[in-house]
Amino acid sequence: MAKILAFKKPSVRTRNRGKTLCASNFHRWQVVTERRFDVKRGRLVTVLRCIRCGKEKLELL
Repeated sequence: MAKILAFKKPSVRTRNRGKTLCASNFHRWQVVTERRFDVKRGRLVTVLRCIRCGKEKLELL
């Protein structure tokens, strides 16, 4: 006979960690201070990165 292993059920906190909010387009944006100048456009930009999923977006000043 095979040995049956009992798996630990993942908690709600680890299972859905940030996936449901970001999928519904409710990101948690944080300003990234590493880059402030866009070389291609030659303008100052604000780079925002989502804390939960890591998606980035640019805002022109």
